[in-house]
This record gives sequence, C-alpha cells and structure tokens, in this order.
Amino acid sequence: MKVLIVGSGGREHAIAWSVAKSPKVDKIFCAPGNAGIAEFAECVNIGAMEFDKLVAFAKENAIDLTIIGMDDPFYYRNKVHAVFDRDKKGNIICGTYEAKTHKVVPIEECMIEDKISQEIIRTIRDMLKSFRIKTYDEDTGYGLLRHVLVRRGFSTDEIMVVLVIGSPIFPSKNNFVKALRKKYPQITTVVLNVNDKKTSMVLGERDIVIYGKGYIRDTLCGCTFRISPQSFYQVNPVQTEILYKTAIEYAGLGRKETVIDAYCGIGTIGLVAAKRAKNVIGVELNPDAVRDARINARENKITNARFYQGDAGEFMEGMVSEGERADVVFMDPPRTGSDKKFMSSVIKLNPSRIVYISCGPETLARDLEYLTKHGYDVRKIQPVDMFSFTDHCENICLLTKKFEKQTKNQNEYKY
Repeated sequence: MKVLIVGSGGREHAIAWSVAKSPKVDKIFCAPGNAGIAEFAECVNIGAMEFDKLVAFAKENAIDLTIIGMDDPFYYRNKVHAVFDRDKKGNIICGTYEAKTHKVVPIEECMIEDKISQEIIRTIRDMLKSFRIKTYDEDTGYGLLRHVLVRRGFSTDEIMVVLVIGSPIFPSKNNFVKALRKKYPQITTVVLNVNDKKTSMVLGERDIVIYGKGYIRDTLCGCTFRISPQSFYQVNPVQTEILYKTAIEYAGLGRKETVIDAYCGIGTIGLVAAKRAKNVIGVELNPDAVRDARINARENKITNARFYQGDAGEFMEGMVSEGERADVVFMDPPRTGSDKKFMSSVIKLNPSRIVYISCGPETLARDLEYLTKHGYDVRKIQPVDMFSFTDHCENICLLTKKFEKQTKNQNEYKY
C-alpha cells in the first residue's frame, strides 16, 4: 500500500512514525513534510493547500490512502466552553466535567483551545468575587453562573461571550461587561443565556443580548457566515476548509444539480456548494440557525439557495410526494449518526449521489451498512484530522447508486 500524508508538523511526524509500523505499507510520501518526517517518508515539495497538485501526484504515484493532518494542531478550537463550580475549599473553579460524572475538573490551559478565549474565561472567573456572583450548584439549584461559552471568528477576530445563568437577572451586568471589555476590547458581543432547568444541556432556550449584536461573523471557503450562540459551526476552521472542499469535489457538481443540505445548520456546506450547483435546499430543525442561514445567503449575494426550518427527513418525503427530485444529498449528522427513518427518506428521494460527512466512524459504518443494502455503493472515503489530540476523526464518504458507473472524469457520472 502507498500512503500520502498531507502536512508538515509534529502531528504528521507522529502519523508517519505510526504508519511506518504497518506491514501493509510499502511506501510513505509526505507533502510537504519536514526533516524529521524524512526519516520515515519521502518528502514531496507540494503545499498542503495545493489541491490540484496533490491530486495529480496521487494519481501519478497510484496512492492508495491519503491522510490529511493539520500543520499546526495547537489552539485550533474556535469555541471554548467552561463549566463553573466551587471546590471543597469554596474557591471558584472553571473547567470541564470528569468523564461520565458531573465533577468539575479545573483547567488553567488547554493546548487545543483558542488562547484568547481561554484567557477571557479565566478573567471572568477572577471577576466573580468582586461582583458577588455565585456559581450555580446543580444539587441545590442555588447560584447564578453555570457555564461560559466563548466563540471567536479566526478570520474576523470577532469574539462572542455567552454567560449561561440560572435566572434572567444578572446583577450589575453593564458594569460587568464594561470591566470585561476593558481587558478585551475585541469582544464584540455578550449574551446571557438563561438555563433554569435541571438538565445536562449547556444552553437554555432563551438568549438576552446585553452588548453588541448578539452574533459574530467568520469567513470560510470564500463565504462570510453569521454565527449566533445556539448555531452549529465547525470548531476547527483550518481543517474545515479542507473538509468542505473535499466534500464539494466528491459531489461532482456541474452547475446543473439540485442539492439538499440536510442538517444544514447556518448553511455553511450549502452556501459553499451553491457556487457550483443549480439550486441548493437547506433544511434544519434549529430556527436560529435557519435565520442565520438565510441572512448568510443574502449577505453573500447567493440567490440559488433556500433554507427551511423543519425535519429534513419529512421535508424529503414531501418532495417525493410532490414529484420533485434532487441530484445530491449532503448529510452532516451529529456524532450519533442518522436514524433509519431519515435514511429511508433519502432512499425514497433517490439522489444520484450522497455525500456523508461524519464525525463518528462507528455510526458511519452502521449507516453505510444500511445505505449499501438499499441501492447505494461506497465509492470513496477520506479521513480528515479535524480534532487533533483526540480520538475523534471526521470522514467524508461518497455514495452513488449501484447502477452508476464513473467515467474517466471523476466529476461525471453515467446512468
């Protein structure tokens, strides 16, 4: 087997070292690689973002597997969350829950989370005492501050701070924001999220904007996106560029297709795809995300994309009953994967191609088993290291109908 590793950092060095141990691997290439990687792989002078050259190299050298790592796998998360509590001595702490418990483990620094966002969270922790703000106690229901969520647009440097509180009243909120922004003037909006229920969910249903517009913007794949507190947005913008460009390539769009973007969120995949499709239809349950998707389409001057609030499976069933069809379906479900009801709707719609973006290999395997039993073949799978230093991996999978045959042009299909 010939393997191509894309990247030049310590992560790729570790990947090359690990891959070299496999008896199934005959040759390892790394583009662009570095001096350390050269011990295990032949380094190739092609940049990690030079996609056309990488594709040409892979074809010329009959590469069997490509692994897309991340050049700089540190501080990549644009969304940082901390839960607040007190330790046994009564000191305010912030961090994350210990696995399978609600015990808070204090964290001073995490090497995969955005540095500035972590600093803001620590500053909020230190401000609580002077503002006489109590942390929330899950057992008694007493206290105010439960969580803090910070989101930063890496390309715009806009920052949103979300304070998750147990009641809608936040004492001295204006002075609190003023003191926080004095240290971090790049904070563009502050939102109170009210979560007054005994639940493991971080965010409640109600948002109260106390500073700024209540959202931030970020740029991805040439499009600008509006991001609200409740909206889903990929946490690793650098690798997301690679993820989405690969997904669009797999879709084989030629400006003639109708595309369904299921689980569309704020419209990221759909709006990027709209540049190469005839029509894009996005469907999403979260009404805030749908509102953002519509605004994102308007602000990016994209007129061939429509977004609907509702269940994507039911929406596709409605299309079938109306005699409508789609050529491509993008699926980007949560880590739990899709359910049979949704996949049954996809099969009834009968698209030529399905592009499944998965953050859970186990549920992807389960869902692919169902789809391949109902008329589809798996053509390609590409892993992308979206979550460096974790045991999670994003995968892009292309499925086509069993009677389709690919032509020499990978973006053309015969029926």
